[in-house]
Amino acid sequence: MPQIDWPGLMRSGMRVLRLQPVQFWALTPAELALMLGRDAGQAPLGRHALDRLMQAYPDPAKPSDEGMTQ
Repeated sequence: MPQIDWPGLMRSGMRVLRLQPVQFWALTPAELALMLGRDAGQAPLGRHALDRLMQAYPDPAKPSDEGMTQ
């Protein structure tokens, strides 16, 4: 089991992210990693995957958008 660098994590959370101690300790390790920009084990969403999601789940047109041309 890897050792957790608590002093380093606390410095990052409180100095870099400017979290209060109560906010720091309320975070899950995954939330802290995400806020610090560390890899959470999943690759970021690429453009191709985003395009597929947008096609599968399009935003509904707003009533004010109807009849507008670009």
